[in-house]
Amino acid sequence: MKFMKLGSRPDTFFSSESVRSVCTEVATDLRIVVDNCLYQLHKFPLLSKCLLLQALCAESGGGNGDVIELPGFPGGVEAFDACAKFCYGITVTVSARNIVQLRCAAAHLGMSEAADRGNLAAKLDAFLASCLLRRWKDALALLNSTRPYAPLCEDIGLTSRCVDAIAALIANPAALPAHSTSASPWWAHDVAELGVDLFWRIMVAVKATGAVHEKTVGDALKAYARRWLPNVAKDGLSADQPFDRAVKADDNNASVKQIATRHRLLLEKIVSLIPAERDAVSCGFLLKLLKAANILSASASSKAELLRRVAWQLEEATVGDLLIPSLSCVSETLYDVDAVATILDEFALRHAVAIATAAPPPAPALSSDDSPTRSGGHRRSRSAESVGFDGARRSSSAARVSPDALVRVGKLVDGFLIEVARDPNMPLEKLLAIAEAVPDSARPEHDGLYKVVDTYLKVHPEMSKSSRKRLCRVLNCRKLSDKACAHAAQNELLPLRVVVQVLFFEHARAAALSGGHAAATELPSNIKALLSKSGSEEDDTDRVDEQRLRALAAGASPGDDWSVEGLRRAASKIATLRMKLEEDDHDGADDDEFVRKASLARSASLRFRAFCAIPAGKPKRMLSKLWPLARGVTTERR
Repeated sequence: MKFMKLGSRPDTFFSSESVRSVCTEVATDLRIVVDNCLYQLHKFPLLSKCLLLQALCAESGGGNGDVIELPGFPGGVEAFDACAKFCYGITVTVSARNIVQLRCAAAHLGMSEAADRGNLAAKLDAFLASCLLRRWKDALALLNSTRPYAPLCEDIGLTSRCVDAIAALIANPAALPAHSTSASPWWAHDVAELGVDLFWRIMVAVKATGAVHEKTVGDALKAYARRWLPNVAKDGLSADQPFDRAVKADDNNASVKQIATRHRLLLEKIVSLIPAERDAVSCGFLLKLLKAANILSASASSKAELLRRVAWQLEEATVGDLLIPSLSCVSETLYDVDAVATILDEFALRHAVAIATAAPPPAPALSSDDSPTRSGGHRRSRSAESVGFDGARRSSSAARVSPDALVRVGKLVDGFLIEVARDPNMPLEKLLAIAEAVPDSARPEHDGLYKVVDTYLKVHPEMSKSSRKRLCRVLNCRKLSDKACAHAAQNELLPLRVVVQVLFFEHARAAALSGGHAAATELPSNIKALLSKSGSEEDDTDRVDEQRLRALAAGASPGDDWSVEGLRRAASKIATLRMKLEEDDHDGADDDEFVRKASLARSASLRFRAFCAIPAGKPKRMLSKLWPLARGVTTERR
């Protein structure tokens, strides 16, 4: 550690109980009290260098019996003792440990160039500029030492000088010490030990230099957050002691509310320092900050900024990151689904902006005579105009969403929905809103969405038939894999219409894949037993009909009549089944009507089963005869 010595005379100060004086042949004529310690000194050396003492002596009349009191002296007795020795020319050692106290004491006493040339303040400033502020460890020690004297250090500009010096050292590659093996920058660990106000000022100064990459700034923010916000609990307390060193472990006056306020301030400062670059911080880190913001009741602006930044890089998140605990008194859900819905809205806006910026320029504006009504065009909706305005406002910062990123977001949302679907208090409306917030291109297959539907139906068995149908409308049976189709065909919780769609597309896919190979003509033994048993159970038509339809997933026989008349009757029955299912969609709340219509579907199920098992060897010839007949039957019924 660098140090400087001022003066050359030996130390002649001595103490007697609570009195401190100097050993000379001349009688003392100045009495000063500092922190209950009486100094008996001489006017000449002190008044010649201290403007404050000059003014106080002038006010007191200059009598030898008067005592000058200096309450709240910065640095206390130790700092005043060093200033007095400097006035007497006695040797004083100055280092990073005591220079802040001495500089504040010199400013308080008025020991400037206005009092005497080469005074204490000027010598200390020169030592700071030439040595201490050019060294990393010394500069940090100085900045830490300014905390007890923050107002005075701000007035004399000492804090600003330390902050600027540290920022310059960070921006200067030549100041690098031995490189650290951690992922954080070499300076992040040292800066993370500072209080939040000083840390914020340093980071602002570092960003202002423009010499430090924003990704490096983001890494420093993560290091600081890990240092002071580890494992934030629901009561607002962290696993470690509070970050503010002014609050000690044994300070019983620091309430939980005060500690939470300090942590909230820290969080909001970190959010305000997040660089504008998209990849400066990870999406997982942003979502951790969002969870802490919910726990600490951070400001609405901080939450909104975090939600917006998460939407920019949503494809990088994981399902665990999105599971934000809900602490709202209004919502009873386990997780904050409203926050995720807001993130998806921002993501949709980003996607819309990217599409709009990549689209060709619009056509020239219509003249006053060419109104949308006259020209056959359509006026843009207010929502589209709003999206366009917001998109123009954010187009400079929104990144284009690649197809791979869209698919990752789709899988992410499906995984999140599977987790929240296990919540018994999860409203159907919110589940559907989140499921439908993702573009259709983000889901090349609907297996994940099927798991969401299946999980929600299992957790909510009391759902009405109309609610089950609403839930299943998000599914596209064409995008289900073979495994999902096989499960859906045997899923007794799904509505009948969904089972029919699954079976239809499954058999259509199987027929397309089989090519010219012959289809199996024998039914499995369990399906044969099911069909033989169902003939004698006329009273339970709904259950039997659903069982028959689900049995088609295991394979079905072609039936016994493949003549033209037989196919005509089969086509008629299929058209009837389709019409009944469409009518059932419009009358989902009426269970009695559904039972009556299901009896018609039951009578058509055998022909439908036979139709789905057309021999693969002659599909084209037979279908060419069937579909014209089916269209004719449908036309006649209309």
